[in-house]
Amino acid sequence: MDRFKDKIIIITGAGSGMGAATARRMAEEGATTVLVGRTRAKLEALADSLPDPERVLVRPTDVADAADVNALIDETVERFGRLDVLVNNAGVATQSRITETDDDTWRKLMSINVDGVFHCCRAALPHLIETRGNIVNTSSVSGLSGDWGMSVYNASKGAVSNFTRALALDHGGDGVRVNAVCPSLTRTDMASGVFDNEQLLAKFRERMPLGAGAQPEDIASAIAFLASDDARFITGVNLPVDGGLMASNGQPPQV
Repeated sequence: MDRFKDKIIIITGAGSGMGAATARRMAEEGATTVLVGRTRAKLEALADSLPDPERVLVRPTDVADAADVNALIDETVERFGRLDVLVNNAGVATQSRITETDDDTWRKLMSINVDGVFHCCRAALPHLIETRGNIVNTSSVSGLSGDWGMSVYNASKGAVSNFTRALALDHGGDGVRVNAVCPSLTRTDMASGVFDNEQLLAKFRERMPLGAGAQPEDIASAIAFLASDDARFITGVNLPVDGGLMASNGQPPQV
């Protein structure tokens, strides 16, 4: 497919996991990709693996820094002449109760997971209005309901989910769609501790009808759908990509 032929797409958190899978998927469908992350070596390795290195810009960026994000957007538009899709995928996680969480941990999560999305959306929107483009945020099932021992992460992803809805309302009239994917357990470096713990993994298997753990490519497929014209009448959606996890009312299996 070539759904993204001639499209300019920025992907944050592109160095690994879901971001890298999304970059590969978009590039395979014809996109020119701007790879954003904190580690240049990871971004360059990904760029070298994509179908056409001429259609790739590697741009290390700290999304928590508004000035750095503004420069990223300016450089993208100056080089390619437009911006069509913004994928806000950069994120970090922590597990702790609020009574065990210090100010630095709270601020780090919020600065990347929430401030980063805000900075990128604010800088990109004038250009997306020009192209009638769209935004896809990476939230989480943890942004749709609560987890034990993850209140700070829940707060950050809950903010992303509702920010997605509000931006969709504000900018639908401008022709800009805004959606989010909400993954559950996914086989990334961030979730390696779960996959290394067979007892914990078994608990996920009890709750997930399609099995415990998506592949990054599963999330990338959902992002690509929401970013494409196939989803042209979809906006304000937080799409669970969770193997059926949220189909449950929370009660344990009884058979």
